[in-house]
Amino acid sequence: MSRVGHLLLIRHGESEGNRERTFTATPAVPLTDLGRGQVQAAGAWIAARYAPARIVSSPFTRARQTADILAKTLGVPVLIEDNLRERSYGALAGQPYTLARSTPGWDPALYWEWCPPGGGERLVDVAARAGAVLDRIAGAAANDDVVVVSHGAVMTALWRHVTGVWRPGRVTRNAGIIVVEQRAGCYGQATLIEEE
Repeated sequence: MSRVGHLLLIRHGESEGNRERTFTATPAVPLTDLGRGQVQAAGAWIAARYAPARIVSSPFTRARQTADILAKTLGVPVLIEDNLRERSYGALAGQPYTLARSTPGWDPALYWEWCPPGGGERLVDVAARAGAVLDRIAGAAANDDVVVVSHGAVMTALWRHVTGVWRPGRVTRNAGIIVVEQRAGCYGQATLIEEE
């Protein structure tokens, strides 16, 4: 029987936008000191349980910084994948999170269909683009453990991609991890790691 590999999906550590509770204005927003500490703790947690062969990361600064911190702990290379970038929030970029609830079409019961005004992306579209990346990573992983660094909305979309259901409730915390079992590109159990 072949070994079961794991896709370790991790959200970047706290960014300046997260701290300010705003949709990040640009891809260049960095991690905070708290965010760097969150990632170091997550890296230690991963290192104690898994042996990743590589890290695949979003190109956004906060994700790349997260990947670099993890790479130092895990001793593995980092690859960049553009389609792991955060959801586009269109005209809401730089605006408070709470503003989303007052935009046209916002329906918490169908949040995955909501499209931020001014050229934003629906979560179903994020799931399609990021899910295709995850499928490629899983298909090439040969049952290895692989760390995948992305963003809050991408984590929500990838949960849907691997489980087939939208997870209600809040977004995965900064440096939060979802462990997905996989063998030869087929997904098994997905577990959200809640511990700090």
